[in-house]
Amino acid sequence: MSFQRIAIIGLGLLGGSLGLAIAQRLPNASTAGFDADPATRDRAAQLGLVGTVCGTAAEAVAGADLVILCVPVGAMSNAALTFAEALPADAVVSDVGSSKASVAKALAQALPHHTIIPAHPVAGTEQSGPDAGFGELFAHRWCILTPPADVPESAVEKLSAFWEALGANIEIMDPDHHDLVLAVTSHIPHLIAYTIVGTASDLEEVTRGEVIKYSAGGFRDFTRIAASDPTMWRDVFLNNREAVLEMLGRFTEDLTDMQRAIRRGDADKLFDLFTRTRDIRRGIVEQGQDDARPDFGRKDH
Repeated sequence: MSFQRIAIIGLGLLGGSLGLAIAQRLPNASTAGFDADPATRDRAAQLGLVGTVCGTAAEAVAGADLVILCVPVGAMSNAALTFAEALPADAVVSDVGSSKASVAKALAQALPHHTIIPAHPVAGTEQSGPDAGFGELFAHRWCILTPPADVPESAVEKLSAFWEALGANIEIMDPDHHDLVLAVTSHIPHLIAYTIVGTASDLEEVTRGEVIKYSAGGFRDFTRIAASDPTMWRDVFLNNREAVLEMLGRFTEDLTDMQRAIRRGDADKLFDLFTRTRDIRRGIVEQGQDDARPDFGRKDH
């Protein structure tokens, strides 16, 4: 049995892409959606991101057997409370947030009598808003589920099958472990990108025009990451602060070690690190998580 009536709360990049993916890959399922922003609701209706765009979250979840929250992690609790009384007793509630321990706690408190299976599709772009959505966003990407111990296995299997139908690969993980893994693979890289782009823009010796004009590939890629949704990433860092700070401490130590190697002219240490990190890049390409072409698949003109 698959989910038949799916409610999507939040109709930006992830929520919109989810609605489009369901329409493409699960044509027998119906979708209803809600977004707190009236302009986003109007645009979502124009784009046909979901079958029905509702005026309230309660209206969207009425009759749903699966509800997926696609809002910033800091807004999960308030969003859930807006539809708690209208939520069917047998509905499964999930999300797409980038931190899991805090989301699990927030949703359990807001919806104490419902089945909650936090999830994180590791997919996205630097774009945001309803116009950024596309149905293939989750294809060949990982979706990590972090179910509480008391959730029925049948519910986990059903949600896994749902994401697999959208083209994703499934991984089951402890929420705290998820938050550590994502801190180093996603959150710290975003923090570095935001910081280095901010540093470049603040340099008195370099004009903003020069930063833009002479951006080489490395800095250009940092600016892509640093263009990500500021509300979402503010909430990620605040809600995953312990894991982020732990990984940031490790990174700071490694960065200091590299600074020392450069100062001492330690060529072997630099070469050994760069060789090891090159192997990581090759592994990412081999697993299909990025494009090996020199332009990373870009259409530069």
